[in-house]
Amino acid sequence: MVVLGLDTCLTACSVAALDGERVLARAVEPMARGHQERLAPLARRVMGEAGLGFDRLDRIGVTVGPGSFTGLRVGLAFAKGLGQALGIPVIGVGALEALAAGVSAPGLVFAVLDAKRGQVWMQAFRDGVALMAPDGLEIGAACARAAEFVAGDPVVLVGSGGPLLAEALPGALQAPAEGCDPAAVARLAAAKPVSSPRPLYLRAPDARLPAA
Repeated sequence: MVVLGLDTCLTACSVAALDGERVLARAVEPMARGHQERLAPLARRVMGEAGLGFDRLDRIGVTVGPGSFTGLRVGLAFAKGLGQALGIPVIGVGALEALAAGVSAPGLVFAVLDAKRGQVWMQAFRDGVALMAPDGLEIGAACARAAEFVAGDPVVLVGSGGPLLAEALPGALQAPAEGCDPAAVARLAAAKPVSSPRPLYLRAPDARLPAA
């Protein structure tokens, strides 16, 4: 199965093309904004480096959040448009799930993103299996929740929020990440059942309609 993996949820614009487990091509460009301008050219470049036309794709995987409201919508819109044009499934992948899947070490992995305002977005995994649903938590509550899962096994903190939990998890390995590994996004998408991707919001948007 040939899968295109896309991530625009965090502070990078990332694309990878996989054929089964083999990574054909990958490109990652760190950026806080501007994903909309870079995603299509990056996808063309990756497919060109992979030596494939877009008509060779069997499905598309795209991160759906949590993350930047604008960024995740950019990725979803592009993926859905491309999928509709090609007549292939588009599979949504959680950003926290993709972050954890990019960690090769066994044991307990906390995917944690700094959500600002004293909060984090967090999800725990053990050997690739989710132990909880993605959740938005105050930092103190996240530390307490994380401690519930620790049972003497090795711990990895991946993502921008990792340092915020480090004091509560001494000895945990830190794995900073600008964004999700697009190859991990593609692998996860290949294994998921076909369903319509929807954005995963763990907090209401900052923008507000003007008062009447």
